[in-house]
Amino acid sequence: MTENIVIVGAGPVGMLLACELLERGTPVRIVDDVRLHTAHSRATVIWPRLLELMHHTGITERLVEAGHRADGVSFYSRRRRLGTAWVNRLPDLPYPFAVTIAQSETERIIEARLTELGGKVERGVRLTGIRNPGGERVGLTLESHDGTCEEVETSWLVGADGAHSTVRKLLGASFDGMQFDVSFAVTDAVLSGDAPANVLSYCYAPEGSLALVPMAGQVSRIAISIPHAPEGTEPPREFYQRVIDERAPGRNMVGDMRFSAVFRVHARATTRFRYGRCLLIGDAAHIMSPASAQGMNTGMQDAAALGWRLHAITAGWLPESALTDYDLDRRPAAEAVVRATTIQTKLGIASTRSAILLRDTAVRAADRTGLFQRALAPMLAQTNVRYPTADPQGGPADRKARHGRRIPALPTGPAARITEHPSVTVDGTAWPALATDRPTVLLWPGRRAPLGWDRVCAQIRTLVGDRAAVITPTARGPLSTALGRSPTIALIRPDGHLFTRLAPEDAIRITTALDDFTLRTGR
Repeated sequence: MTENIVIVGAGPVGMLLACELLERGTPVRIVDDVRLHTAHSRATVIWPRLLELMHHTGITERLVEAGHRADGVSFYSRRRRLGTAWVNRLPDLPYPFAVTIAQSETERIIEARLTELGGKVERGVRLTGIRNPGGERVGLTLESHDGTCEEVETSWLVGADGAHSTVRKLLGASFDGMQFDVSFAVTDAVLSGDAPANVLSYCYAPEGSLALVPMAGQVSRIAISIPHAPEGTEPPREFYQRVIDERAPGRNMVGDMRFSAVFRVHARATTRFRYGRCLLIGDAAHIMSPASAQGMNTGMQDAAALGWRLHAITAGWLPESALTDYDLDRRPAAEAVVRATTIQTKLGIASTRSAILLRDTAVRAADRTGLFQRALAPMLAQTNVRYPTADPQGGPADRKARHGRRIPALPTGPAARITEHPSVTVDGTAWPALATDRPTVLLWPGRRAPLGWDRVCAQIRTLVGDRAAVITPTARGPLSTALGRSPTIALIRPDGHLFTRLAPEDAIRITTALDDFTLRTGR
């Protein structure tokens, strides 16, 4: 049998990639060895950047409706607040909040959308062999639980099969890193009392750390650092109650628990995300500490970054080498998150008097000076990711919108559905709408359109043709901050990151910029 794209692994990362492809009209096959979704999921938080990136798939609004909104993250030491990073105060977010929701519910919502798009997860199918990963087509051996074997050839194989990835192991890829000298006890339980319901709470104590993540229905994720325990240990309700009494703010009562488990913390990454025609995403490529709840979000951003590239290659407007660019973009981004969560984990388990004093003093100072808002809040929201795209056109220097940075806009679908003044309204604010099957040329008039601006816009539309969506946004608020007061011609990638910008007098160079996008994205 011959397939175009095969995804191994049907967790949230693999299923999101399938949705990304199917929504753009690219067929995909997705298989998973596990018959059912995990009931004891670790991931509970979806941050604002991922909500933006998933908007065009039709998944975001369902997650927002089903989940619980959190405004930020508060840090405590010995039950006293040190500071808060407020996600809801970031100025350029269509979704100025995190959504807290059990991973099992996230998976249910994504799979429902996958089914609507014509996809289906083949459960009980495992990968047992990979042949010729660097050739024109990759050979796969798939085995069903009933023992039936199937030989398949595919143009592209994607490993989204988690930390114990079969794809990664069959490729012989490294997975180096470290194991923290800490384990975590976790439960989802009804929690009543004084712990704030509008923020995630990280509570430090000399004995260890405690994380409280409020979710819908008065349920909270409770995670506690503990000495190592045997696999399969299920701490009782009394254990969680005692630690919350010791470390959480106010008085709180632990009620019915949905599960209880213990896991060890690792931080590892493979040295490459691409191996010929085989690609790794999510936990198959990198795992990290659960601090700040960044792991699943980072993996799903991998899926978003890979989805538009695989579609573009299949559609013929990007070369196959564009997948090397996926590695160059996402590997440094994931490594940065691994480093940040490692630091936070070490801060949480500080136990000496001097280390605790230093940590608490630094956190208070960061809160008072506004560093939390300037640096930590965007990092948590994952809006600070900047891809290493050099300016190929030598466009106008502007610190507000440097190349490779996120532009505040929402992806809405293929360019054919983009109108001249597209926007998406979220909570009463209009956000520019971007195509997801090709680049978008955004014609920004600035504070006041210059003389001859209409002629420039007409010239751009003629030069661009169907190579990109061309929009003249009327949603000015978010873009005023991002692009500044001067008129500009911005070429934006399908993932909403700025590729380059031109001054109006350089409009003729837009074709060269599009050529550069194709060549440099496929470097």
